[in-house]
Amino acid sequence: MRILASCTNGVLRFNSVKDFAPSRSCGASFGPFNASVQRRWKKPVSTAQTRLESRTRDLKLDGLMRETKRLKLALRIAELMSRRKKGPFVSMQTMSRWSNIAGVSTGVGVGGFVRKYPHVFDVFTHPVRRNACCRVSEEMKGLIREEEGVVRAAELDAKNRVKRLLMMSKGGRLHVHALRLMRRELGLPEDFVESILKRYLNDFNLVDVETVELVSRNESLCVAQVEKWREKEYTEKWLSEFETMYAFPVSFPTGFKIVSGFRDKLKNWQRLPYIKPFEQSEAVWIRSCGGLERFEKRVVGILHELLSLTVEKMVDVQRLAHFRRDFGIEINIRELILKHPGIFYISTKGETEMVFLREAYQKGCLIMPNAMYDVRMKMIDLLLMGCRNIKKLHVQSGIKEESAPVEQEQEKSVRMGIDDHWVVSILDRSADENSRVHASASDSP
Repeated sequence: MRILASCTNGVLRFNSVKDFAPSRSCGASFGPFNASVQRRWKKPVSTAQTRLESRTRDLKLDGLMRETKRLKLALRIAELMSRRKKGPFVSMQTMSRWSNIAGVSTGVGVGGFVRKYPHVFDVFTHPVRRNACCRVSEEMKGLIREEEGVVRAAELDAKNRVKRLLMMSKGGRLHVHALRLMRRELGLPEDFVESILKRYLNDFNLVDVETVELVSRNESLCVAQVEKWREKEYTEKWLSEFETMYAFPVSFPTGFKIVSGFRDKLKNWQRLPYIKPFEQSEAVWIRSCGGLERFEKRVVGILHELLSLTVEKMVDVQRLAHFRRDFGIEINIRELILKHPGIFYISTKGETEMVFLREAYQKGCLIMPNAMYDVRMKMIDLLLMGCRNIKKLHVQSGIKEESAPVEQEQEKSVRMGIDDHWVVSILDRSADENSRVHASASDSP
């Protein structure tokens, strides 16, 4: 009996231990068998998404990105309107189907977007069909023509940009599709394949339809933009060559928190040697000591030079991914950009991720503007006017409407005058023929 009682007590104790065991649903790790085991807390995961959400915002660049997004939508709608062969205007009913094509949100719609900017789009009632129609304003048309003229005038600069990209590429080759996606950012004309790639045969060679190859290198173009800054820092600020030889210009946004040890890491990274973008020397072994850091710094140099070649010093992050294979980039570009907030800035306004070159901007404006940038800023100014100063537009449209009937009457009178002369000439001819017939009849016996 004593043996049986001891066995039952052991079973009861075992069941009581099970009651204290932690369940799978709760994350508790406490129990009689692991009471002495220390509980380790997991470190917060640092990924590209978490760094993107917790980054310090630059409100000026975010505002510029918002207006740039609206300008792209307006130019896209104007391009769709220009493709119509029926006339210079399009009915609002037809434009309501362009929401997905133009990229306008379904809540606003193309009609709502167009009516927000009367200085860019002119909404009027058709005189015959009596339906709402839209056309691009004359001022916006003039700016579009001005931008096309500036792009044509800077054809030589566009050729040099493409050549510098080819000299940075792996094997001297680029995909034409990647250039086509960044055509507007690089300031290339719409027909750059015929006007640049096929025209300058001493510089480029089209291997096939979608691949362009470099024919000859120009060593005078193999100077990166950051090299000019390094030379200026070395000569003007009397910094040592060891400090400026591999350094990059760094400027953090307002409110950026500098944690302990960050300055030392930044100083060591600035001194780290790397293979520069235009140097085609030995390959970098990533698995070697310091190989990953040197390879990442080379990619930073390539992205810095690529952004320096653009017109507005900003590019869509997704379009940069099309150059990964051509430039030999084997790491995540988005994650690398977020690691260097003093050199690059990513803005997520407008449902896209746009990367800016921080050193090129100050208070949301380009420090060294160019002709293309000035024209695009004029377009943005038209958008920012919104519905203001509409009375001037109504006065101009009233003058045009008053002058239109006068011109129509003049054209009508001219046509009627031509028709009257034409009818009179026919009658004169018929009268002459009748007189000749009577004369011949009277002469005959």
